[in-house]
Amino acid sequence: MYAATIGLQRYGFADLKQLLAQASPLRSGDVLAGVAAPSGEARVAAQIALADVPLVRLLQEPVVPYEDDEVTRLIVDAHDAAAFAPVAHLTVGGLRDYLLSEGATAESLAALAPGLTPEMVAAVAKLCRLQDLVVVARKCSVVTRFRSTIGLPGRLSTRLQPNHPGDDPRGIAASILDGLLLGSGDATIGVNPAGDSPERIRALLHVLDEIRERLDIPTQSCVLAHVTTTLDLIRLGAPVDLVFQSIAGTEAANRAFGIDLALLDEAHAAASALRRGTVGDNVMYFETGQGSALSANAHHGADQQTLEARAYAVARRYRPLLVNTVVGFIGPEYLYDGKQIIRAGLEDHFCGKLLGLPMGCDACYTNHAEADQDDIDALLALLVAAGVNYVMGVPGADDVMLGYQSTSFHDALAMRQLFGCRAAPEFDAWLQRVGVLGPDGRLRSDRTPHALPAPWRDVLIRGE
Repeated sequence: MYAATIGLQRYGFADLKQLLAQASPLRSGDVLAGVAAPSGEARVAAQIALADVPLVRLLQEPVVPYEDDEVTRLIVDAHDAAAFAPVAHLTVGGLRDYLLSEGATAESLAALAPGLTPEMVAAVAKLCRLQDLVVVARKCSVVTRFRSTIGLPGRLSTRLQPNHPGDDPRGIAASILDGLLLGSGDATIGVNPAGDSPERIRALLHVLDEIRERLDIPTQSCVLAHVTTTLDLIRLGAPVDLVFQSIAGTEAANRAFGIDLALLDEAHAAASALRRGTVGDNVMYFETGQGSALSANAHHGADQQTLEARAYAVARRYRPLLVNTVVGFIGPEYLYDGKQIIRAGLEDHFCGKLLGLPMGCDACYTNHAEADQDDIDALLALLVAAGVNYVMGVPGADDVMLGYQSTSFHDALAMRQLFGCRAAPEFDAWLQRVGVLGPDGRLRSDRTPHALPAPWRDVLIRGE
């Protein structure tokens, strides 16, 4: 039993799961699940009580029982007690104070990451203002490599997302060249397929790989198919750089995605064995999002932000190249408006970075949410201030295949200019070499496909 008193009113919380849920800032998904605090005063009481909970209690009392859930077993069994030792005496509030202190440096936070659990970082996030989420995440540095190096200080990468409603190779090629001419694509060139047949996925993999090879681009490609399809295509010799999969924070939610840890182990081993990376061997790409466990009726009565953090324990097991929270994609049933979307995006980035993950964010919303592009502009700027590893580059910020609003190639350029960032070093050098960027890192005014080498014109005109 946990409790706190405000004025003459005493608030009690039956267990840690209820305390974490009621300490969460208001969001529609928790209301839908019936776990949100009944009032603002009750929420503050829960936050007061949570601040006094020893961190060790969060390891001892998981929100999903150990015997019922392989994600919980992963969290507990992989916990690094030696890394945890420097903060083992702290409460949740004490950890927040430490994270905001001068003593919390990039080096000390990297050493601490294996000792933190998702429940710990989720709990701390619930006590933080947006400013705190930005300041702490900014201290964290997580660098990954495949053909490009992502996450270095002073760098902002993008996933070039050239989706097409009919998976037309010419349409995809046109969007890729559009993005490349605007400096996008150093995190990955990643297509969400409109169809899921193995034949179509294999064809898309070849389209992306041929463009990458023809233009000699130091990046990695990915078709965001289900992991089982990608595994089959690896066995058939398809050119797979990254293995993609959506993941969640409970075993039951992952089962709804058609996966478990054993399957992800197999996929990681298969992709690693290909040895297609040139500067590193991080081969996995994971996407997450608050509300996924609830949408699968697999939330075990826990709040969506805590369960989102638990998904990062799954990701951490595989040393991924990329992780991103698709923050507003599931819809207003889970994140109702721009305020909730902004908060969730910063929470997710904060929690992922503290757990040692290379976090990106698809700052996005669906058209039936109470949000607009001004909200996404605000979230994007806050994420870049917080040191996000990468963001999305979508033509016009409007994904015509998935039917949602995200961030554009121009948005990423604006953020690089505003914060003095460059693309990944290998990609940045390539952009200069092919004439897209000048030596100062700014776009050249004469960059057009017809002013560039012949392979660019061939890709655009022939769609190859």
